[in-house]
Amino acid sequence: MPSSTSPLTETPLDDAALAASLDGGFTSHHADVNGTRLHYVEGGAGEPLVLLGGWPQTWWQWRKVLPALAARHRVIAVDLRGMGGSAKPAAGYDKKTLARDVHALLGRLGIASAHVVGHDIGAMVAYAFAANHPEATRRIALLDVSHPEESWARQTLLPRQGQRHKWWFAFNQVHGLPEQLLAGRFHLLLDWLFENAAADPGSVDAHARAVYARAYEAPEAVRAANDWYRTFTQDIADLAAYAPVTAPILALGGEYSNYESLVTAVPALGTDTRVVRVDSSGHYLPEERPEVVVEELTRFLG
Repeated sequence: MPSSTSPLTETPLDDAALAASLDGGFTSHHADVNGTRLHYVEGGAGEPLVLLGGWPQTWWQWRKVLPALAARHRVIAVDLRGMGGSAKPAAGYDKKTLARDVHALLGRLGIASAHVVGHDIGAMVAYAFAANHPEATRRIALLDVSHPEESWARQTLLPRQGQRHKWWFAFNQVHGLPEQLLAGRFHLLLDWLFENAAADPGSVDAHARAVYARAYEAPEAVRAANDWYRTFTQDIADLAAYAPVTAPILALGGEYSNYESLVTAVPALGTDTRVVRVDSSGHYLPEERPEVVVEELTRFLG
């Protein structure tokens, strides 16, 4: 199976070189916004399109779709607060604050409104962005995850027959221990996740796994990523105060991942929603089925 510890010589691991390796003229940048420092990669021209990734990845998870999207859009792939090249402060990991970070970044870039696409944690932030900054939202797409809501608080610790057991939801709530266990060993968790949550584990190759391992192996990186999970209770409370968003919503769900749960959850989130099943895919849609993601986003964004 692919391993994040395999020899790597074909492509470097730093963000600037990774961005330069993509077609479309992508470049790596940092910006100080909303009391933190965000890393982002930008390329292309046209209507602004923001891409927000999730755990346990970085902006690099979009590498297979970035060139095609940049042919039509000014694409900004952002590392959230706590992710990759972005700062890892002690607080501010609720999805409303993360959305405020992104909104402030757009203001710094002179962008009044944008399409926002998120995967995993990034999908939660994309929805929070639309709920809190409607004037800056054109359309949003949620990839395989929706915003935390009340039913999440009732998830069982005991795995049920035929259902995927999301044990990391509980593990990432623990303070202090995950960073001790995973510092310098994060590749072991990455390999387990990709082997068990992807329909095609090989779609997340050894080089990509090394990029992600490098981003999360330091104790402060593990702690920051876990804080995205530790704020779920606040996120659920915030959602209760939101009205359904009016920006059009597209949700893409993996056939072997969260499609069914999106069918249940997404219609209540907005006034114009559509849920699409991505066949033969697990959780990591932009890496497992990039051609479908590009096709659906192109149709949706116009």
